[in-house]
Amino acid sequence: MYWQREIECMDRETLELLQLERLQATLNRVVRNVPLYRQRFRELGIDPYDIQRLEDIRHLPFTTKDDVRQNYPYGMFAVPLRDVVRMHTSSGFTGTPTVVGYTAGDLRRWADLAARMLTAAGVTQDDVVQMACPYDLMSGAFGLHSGAERIGASVIPSALADPRRQIRIMQDYRTTALVCTPSYALHLADTLDALAANKTSLSLRFAILGSEPWTEAMREEIEERLGVAATDHYGLSEITAVAGECLERRGLHLHEDAVLAEIIDPISGAPLPLGERGELVLTTLTKEAFPLVRYRTGDLTAIDPTPCPCGRTFRRLARIPGRSDDMIIVGGVNVFPAQVAAILAEAGLGQVRHQIVLEREEHMDQAIVLLEAPESFCTDSIKKSQRLMENVRLRLRTELSVAFAVRLVEPRSLPPGAPVVDDRRSR
Repeated sequence: MYWQREIECMDRETLELLQLERLQATLNRVVRNVPLYRQRFRELGIDPYDIQRLEDIRHLPFTTKDDVRQNYPYGMFAVPLRDVVRMHTSSGFTGTPTVVGYTAGDLRRWADLAARMLTAAGVTQDDVVQMACPYDLMSGAFGLHSGAERIGASVIPSALADPRRQIRIMQDYRTTALVCTPSYALHLADTLDALAANKTSLSLRFAILGSEPWTEAMREEIEERLGVAATDHYGLSEITAVAGECLERRGLHLHEDAVLAEIIDPISGAPLPLGERGELVLTTLTKEAFPLVRYRTGDLTAIDPTPCPCGRTFRRLARIPGRSDDMIIVGGVNVFPAQVAAILAEAGLGQVRHQIVLEREEHMDQAIVLLEAPESFCTDSIKKSQRLMENVRLRLRTELSVAFAVRLVEPRSLPPGAPVVDDRRSR
């Protein structure tokens, strides 16, 4: 039932003493080794030793994704590059991605956090875990893969194979636990129906889902159609594993020994009391290579301090329904509209009005960029215009890891004041 019972069931007083000790160590590490924090603490006249209580953290400055981008690639690292054994990156924003480094110790702790979460979701060493998620420069599947191996489960890194092949693998290898996005789980259910196969042909018992917002209605449909117990998990490429549901499914247990969580008003930045919904802010407590202090995630949620019947004492996050900024999630990939605009501008289409349309077809996200055709398209050769459009499609796919369709529409056909993003997925 537990991976690290002594930690997961720690009494609150002991946990908060541990958090404070690790917070003070983290603050000393970043002031000593990360120029951004050293400068900001000096400007504000803050000494790490001024933080004597967990509540004192509210006096420290926030860290944003822009801070990470502006220190690309290694400016936020707190250890020498020779101590970094792995790096992951997010898609670029106006050409600049974020880079996260890990020491060998970071990877061991990440694996334990993932093992803790998978165990809470019901996975044991007797399970066969199918990782139907991307293996690439983004952290994606790597943490959960290593966590499953840490438990002793058998792991199938099927990645984003063809859905029919995913089903065949499930049937032949007798997969018992599926890891993917909720929308992909429903797409696999659709594929199962298309193959005229019954869920009884599968050995699935669990689905560990995340990387995009989803609802209780989606959970019920996934459980009914695939015959699984479906649980939610939450992590960030900058932080690693953050929280996951136990089989009680009453919220996601925070890994409070590894992260210190706050909820703030997304407009004023003021702290909000437990139970109120606001923006999640996280401080890492154990990361060596890439520690972050008061990192604004942009995700909206609330913290539930009430006891969970499972016996774990960590507080829980409410399901995350959306964000406080304009970031969109397409098939589990984070995309900012400004990234799309930057690519269009670099392709010579910066003055062309456009709109991003998000739809869901057969439970899979579809992303479309509508471009008002510039006058030059009427005078230039068709081949030249086609090459330009293909270049835009290719750059969107390679730089953002999302297969955008790019469609031309009539000039002035997008109504005045039309939103940059038209998300039709929940309609």
